[in-house]
Amino acid sequence: MNKTSRYRFTIVVPVYNETENVARLEETFRSYLAAASCPTCVLFVNDGSTDDSLARLAEVCARNEHFYYLSFARNAGLSAAIKAGIDYAQSPLVGYIDADLQTTPEDFELLLPHAEEHALVTGIRANRKDTFFKRFQSRFANGFRRMMTRDGATDTGCPLKVMQTPAARRIPFFRGMHRFLPALVLLQEGARYREIPVRHFPRTAGESKFHLWNRLVSPLMDCFAYRWMKKRAINYTVDRNNL
Repeated sequence: MNKTSRYRFTIVVPVYNETENVARLEETFRSYLAAASCPTCVLFVNDGSTDDSLARLAEVCARNEHFYYLSFARNAGLSAAIKAGIDYAQSPLVGYIDADLQTTPEDFELLLPHAEEHALVTGIRANRKDTFFKRFQSRFANGFRRMMTRDGATDTGCPLKVMQTPAARRIPFFRGMHRFLPALVLLQEGARYREIPVRHFPRTAGESKFHLWNRLVSPLMDCFAYRWMKKRAINYTVDRNNL
């Protein structure tokens, strides 16, 4: 039996070369799980790290009851890590947070009360602690994406989200998908999302994996892929069957 089925909420944490952050991840999640409002576990997804992240994660999971991990044979990217977490999670709700802890799992408590009525609840980073150039790129990319997708979302790059697991599994996945979650959720008939302001902190260890191409150029190209997908999205409702 998949152990995540014992919980109401699974937090997916993609990890790529974050060995310097593993001790802080352990401390932060151990503290949060002890006070979480519902039965919660953490699922680390090692995205083919080339440092000691996998070994450190295995140690952490061995000594913490509600910590689990899975590991890719090779690096596949952030969207693949999120998808794998969703595929393996058997809890009714699944969440996502970055391993850099620029957001805090404590703020899942702000999102969870809205998860019953919304397929996706996503954070909005208040008082962002990034450089001016990063904030500029994000504002520009978000503005272009809103124009192309008309999803109305404010901050799709915020790495703090809660999803209803059945809705999450119906999301069409592709590289860069994590920046289009509100728009992709809206492709599902009757699905809604909600945004909630959350705290944001500076990175204290490790290095950012994002640069001009994967923060700005690639997402702009993906907008055109979304427009193509939106016109061809399939929705149906089964009202009877004899299975």
